[in-house]
Amino acid sequence: MLRLDMRPVLLDSYQNISAAEWNRLAASSQPFLKHAFLAGLETSDCATAHTGWAPHILALEQDNTLTAALPLYAKSHSMGEFVFDWAWADAYARHGLAYYPKLVSAVPFSPIQGPRLLGAERDTLLDAALSVTEIGGYSSLHILFPDPSELPAYEARGLLIRRGVQFHWRNDDYRDFNDFLDSLTREKRKKIKQEQRRVAEADIRFELLTGKDIQPQHMAFAYHCYANTYAVRGRQPYLTPKFFEHLHATMAENLLLVLALRDDGAQTQPIAMALNFYTDDTLWGRYWGCIENVSCLHFDACYYQAIEFCIARGIHLFEGGAQGEHKLARGFMPTTTYSAHWIAHPNFRDAIARFLKQESLGIEEYMDELNEHAPFKAEK
Repeated sequence: MLRLDMRPVLLDSYQNISAAEWNRLAASSQPFLKHAFLAGLETSDCATAHTGWAPHILALEQDNTLTAALPLYAKSHSMGEFVFDWAWADAYARHGLAYYPKLVSAVPFSPIQGPRLLGAERDTLLDAALSVTEIGGYSSLHILFPDPSELPAYEARGLLIRRGVQFHWRNDDYRDFNDFLDSLTREKRKKIKQEQRRVAEADIRFELLTGKDIQPQHMAFAYHCYANTYAVRGRQPYLTPKFFEHLHATMAENLLLVLALRDDGAQTQPIAMALNFYTDDTLWGRYWGCIENVSCLHFDACYYQAIEFCIARGIHLFEGGAQGEHKLARGFMPTTTYSAHWIAHPNFRDAIARFLKQESLGIEEYMDELNEHAPFKAEK
């Protein structure tokens, strides 16, 4: 039940929340929960009602002080979520029911695990979210990639838990990149060396930029490459040039930009980039793109350069993003991710619960199979 001394408020913009209050409440070094990141998605026209990501931030106030919050969005589609429920929407449509709009708590366009129930009043906040879902006539509430510590609160209120798989690299106190390679089986180690050799033979070298070393022209090139990744697939990019400019202006201290440079003797030209976020403990691989296709360049720019950076900085964890079995052969191990779902329609709730039970068994078998093909030597 909602606490009577707590006042729930729905806000339609991060501009209506003090950055200092939000960051205090989030109490996380994760850059994706910072006010600058979430507000930047809104002000740069990435996550707005126009794009199908209408901010519906749920806040709890006590004595005019923000005490808890849940980053929520009213969604008119399921794009940019990385937890796929298209089949659920199709089933609703076949029965003449509307699946959209729905409420989603997530970092837009990013399969990033982290806290969703911000502040100390988790139970009250979740009760308020369920009330908003019902009273607002939404078909469902979806909490995507929450911190696992929040799962008991969701299960206690009847949310259905869904499992997924990502591939993460962990730093086993490696001395350097060669030390990491030595931990792999001979086959996997040989494959990585061959891939790096192909890139070097194409006269490509890398430059890693952080913080103040990243200049506006670097971010402009990064966006050009990022947008080209979507263009070659005939799709519109989720993010805008203005958002990349915003990241550079407000969060440069969390950015690692890997530039792939081609030296042809006369001049040096960038041909690809990988844009990552990092803290003292974790690095997140986020955006990649190129203007010239080079064999194995993606693996080197996105994985090997970032791994070497993590080793040099003593960063413990490298989250490589959504899916990607190819990461397994390159030192990334399968990791379980979660989402939580409250479905308003009782018959669909039961049907989805049965589906998730079967899907979860499949995920367990998939994880076992992946672990059997771990790339590390037996002693690891």
